[in-house]
Amino acid sequence: MHSDGLIVVDKAGGMTSHDVVSRIRRLARTRRVGHGGTLDPMATGVLVVGVGRATRLLTYVIGSGKGYAATIRLGQSTVTDDAEGEVIATTAADTVTDDEIRAGLAALTGEIDQVPSAVSAIKVDGQRAYKRVRDGEQVELAARRVTVARLDLLAIRREEPGVVDVDVDLAVSSGTYVRAIARDLGTALRVGGHLTALRRTAVGGFTLAEAATLEELEERAPQVVNLPLEQAARRQFAQREADAAEAKVLSHGGPLKPVGIAGPYAVFGPDGGLLAIVSEREGRARAEIVLAPA
Repeated sequence: MHSDGLIVVDKAGGMTSHDVVSRIRRLARTRRVGHGGTLDPMATGVLVVGVGRATRLLTYVIGSGKGYAATIRLGQSTVTDDAEGEVIATTAADTVTDDEIRAGLAALTGEIDQVPSAVSAIKVDGQRAYKRVRDGEQVELAARRVTVARLDLLAIRREEPGVVDVDVDLAVSSGTYVRAIARDLGTALRVGGHLTALRRTAVGGFTLAEAATLEELEERAPQVVNLPLEQAARRQFAQREADAAEAKVLSHGGPLKPVGIAGPYAVFGPDGGLLAIVSEREGRARAEIVLAPA
């Protein structure tokens, strides 16, 4: 029998997030598997996967901040803003100075209005933007407010004529496109830019330090969950303990008295089992999702 919980996967390049979910369905021997935030095929690193009842926690994981290590190539623009797409413009970047690159990165730090990449999974009139682009349409997406909490310059490499490779380490809010940062840096420096490497280092509090590759999970199957449901909830949320009477009310969807915890928070029963994710409003603590076993 599979156990409910989260798996922090170190995704390899060349596979989709859905490919990872499909593999884990087989390994965990259950259909009830989902992921907490898509990684492009080119990207590697942290993909949080939920198994069983823990799939219901993924909505909170998706909204967490993300950490990345990335390489931006200045001097070339691509149709996808990353190395997966064909080069559509080339402008020699040799004359761009280190100080200009630093200033360009500084301008993209903090709260910014970012236009997502046209080749993205955002829906336009019910259809994914990337499909519209592949069908030959011009897609204009609206800018959205995102937060780039940290954008640290690691290295500037001038190893090939005409291009400059910029290694960065960054922390961003959910919904931020790192390849759009690469595109916008290139645009600001008037030479074009795209992303050539992307590794996600963290999703919320989940990091590469605890991530397992699919090969490592194969060896552990079917016991692939490395964060059981209760442990995962204690990592992600503030906590409240319920007595037996409160546990009964909550497991049937009823409200509890508020205790003044800023929600959403996790409520645990007397046996340590996870009952629900709760938020307080209008003088009541109400379940957003009930997780007590049926």
